[in-house]
Amino acid sequence: MPLCDPDNGFEISPRFRATIENRIARLEQDADSDEAQLEQIVDSDHRRRQIRLVAVQRAEAARMRVFLDRARVRLPRSVIAL
Repeated sequence: MPLCDPDNGFEISPRFRATIENRIARLEQDADSDEAQLEQIVDSDHRRRQIRLVAVQRAEAARMRVFLDRARVRLPRSVIAL
């Protein structure tokens, strides 16, 4: 069985998971903000780029959510007292 089998998932640290969750929240917040600014943009080329930016932000957030869905949080290693 290959070590990087995507069906089995993988382990990440709790700190890394929190970092990814924060990044997802920031991407979604930025997408909402950028989408709200579309009303003020007059230039059609600028609007097109802004729409693309929003789409990319939402796609990246979705990709990161899939990553987190496939990942397991690594359990802390037990420390053996000497």
